[in-house]
Amino acid sequence: MTDSPKNAEQAADTSNVEKSPENWTTGDEAMTGAQASYLQTLCEEAGETFDENLTKAQASERIDALQDAANRG
Repeated sequence: MTDSPKNAEQAADTSNVEKSPENWTTGDEAMTGAQASYLQTLCEEAGETFDENLTKAQASERIDALQDAANRG
């Protein structure tokens, strides 16, 4: 059986390849070291305050926002 483009698109929509941070199972855990390091760099470049108490999900959302503001990513 060959997947048609429509079936492939439907499969992609239901995959777990990319979940939004609010749906992460571990999103409430403390951000990772890598997230903290990258976020601190982005905050310094943007002249914004780095919050070391963010969760994984919050850090991911903050990174995305700072990347978008700086046209990075």
